[in-house]
Amino acid sequence: MPRITSNRLTARTVTSLKDGVYGDGGNLWLTVKGNTRSWSIRYKSPVTSKAREMGIGSARDVSLADARKKATEARLLVMEGIDPLIQRKEEKATRQRENGLTFDEVADRFIRERAPGWSAKSAPERWRSSLRQHACPRVGQKLISAIDTDDILAILRPIWSEKTETARRIRSRVERILDYARTHGWREGENPARWRGHLANILPSPGDVTKVEHRAAVDRKDMPRVMAALAQSEGLAAKAVMFTALTAARSGEVRGATWSEINIENRIWTVPAERMKTRKEHRVPLTDSALDILQAVLPLRNSRQGDFIFPGQRRGKPLTDVALSKALHTAAGTKDVTVHGLRSTFRDWAAEETDFPREVAEMALAHVIGDKVEAAYRRGNLFDKRRKMMKQWEEKLSFTHP
Repeated sequence: MPRITSNRLTARTVTSLKDGVYGDGGNLWLTVKGNTRSWSIRYKSPVTSKAREMGIGSARDVSLADARKKATEARLLVMEGIDPLIQRKEEKATRQRENGLTFDEVADRFIRERAPGWSAKSAPERWRSSLRQHACPRVGQKLISAIDTDDILAILRPIWSEKTETARRIRSRVERILDYARTHGWREGENPARWRGHLANILPSPGDVTKVEHRAAVDRKDMPRVMAALAQSEGLAAKAVMFTALTAARSGEVRGATWSEINIENRIWTVPAERMKTRKEHRVPLTDSALDILQAVLPLRNSRQGDFIFPGQRRGKPLTDVALSKALHTAAGTKDVTVHGLRSTFRDWAAEETDFPREVAEMALAHVIGDKVEAAYRRGNLFDKRRKMMKQWEEKLSFTHP
């Protein structure tokens, strides 16, 4: 690239020059005509070999430093065989096409691009289903650039009081989609689905219009009977429920558990970070009863495709959440309890019937308790305390091993 004599102009001369055309050096020029001062870039097109001139804005809006930066970018494009004017026209045409995108089209792009990073495989379909039901009928065919606060309220008001949790989830999803559109330059201005400082000034707080519905839990006094009933069952789902109760784990963590995660010798189940809600590896101390359950299901290992401890009916798939729920309902004698509620049962027992610190129980449940507190407990004998806690929980559940 030939040496370019540049930086002839200064910020002061830019504002004081009389009518005429002035070169800063290289390919940057300033044209002064009356009160108008405008920048342009001159170059030879690598495509047509013709002399070209491309305006890059008024000197009032584009500083000398920014103009030089744009000139440098244009020179680099020419060196790569790209005509800056042709590229700018193509980019403008692309923006015009994309500015005509509807909410439905942008939502579909967002889900397709973000889905690979979501832990739950069912999440994309849940997003699509909820948007189809509540958002798309109102704004699906509306230009993404034209959606405003009235549109958002039209989506939320019909369900805000009766289906508050659904409405809260829809608002959050629409907000993320609109943020995605703004980042791509398909819309401008504030996000009309934003809660803080915007919708919070219009709609009542979710906490004011609905009560939190906790997952129905088995009463801890009734747990020994339920566990005994599960132990009498020959079904694999019943054993999975027992293992869930003994480890205070989430249903999905148990159903997706593999033999490679189990260390029998050290009596530890290590759930990898990618399978945890917190995205942090979680170690679970295994009691005698939990190990007995693993021993009972060991004959199933390698009998079906995959390494799942609790394999389902479909090859290479684990047990379903429905299967575990049915097993618990049968053992409890009611459908008014959930597998997830077993974690609440454990938490209530730890708080009301033991002297273990709250943080120990929270970490047993793999809850986030704050980096500083968590770090302090990890430096101590937290895992030993958790093992003792789970041993006492096993005794509380007292039942005949399978």
